[in-house]
Amino acid sequence: QVQLVESGGGTVQAGGSLRLSCVASGFTFNWYVMAWFRQGPGKEREFLAVVSRNGDTTSYTDSVEGRFTISRDNAKNTAYLQMNSLKPEDTAVYYCAGAHDTAVHIVPSAFDSWGQGTQVTVSS
Repeated sequence: QVQLVESGGGTVQAGGSLRLSCVASGFTFNWYVMAWFRQGPGKEREFLAVVSRNGDTTSYTDSVEGRFTISRDNAKNTAYLQMNSLKPEDTAVYYCAGAHDTAVHIVPSAFDSWGQGTQVTVSS
């Protein structure tokens, strides 16, 4: 059974940092492109970052580039999202997602596996 479990969310003051983790099970992790998305209240799910299967290619949306870093450890079946310089507008539920593909995707419909999400709240 494919499963993605996020952790590391919480409440932090503006300017602070959090590191999200996404542990995968039930599938061959290094066959999957991994990404992070978020969904704020009343908003659509938004792409944040994606990492290729071997970790050598990454891509970010403009609003987080330079502040967020996506990475993965295939030996640990885990993807990460390091978030620095957090802003109140970063408040959302954060989701990790996996796509059984070789191409790096940024649209939610390309991803076939999703975690349940972890809440990130940034106070001003």
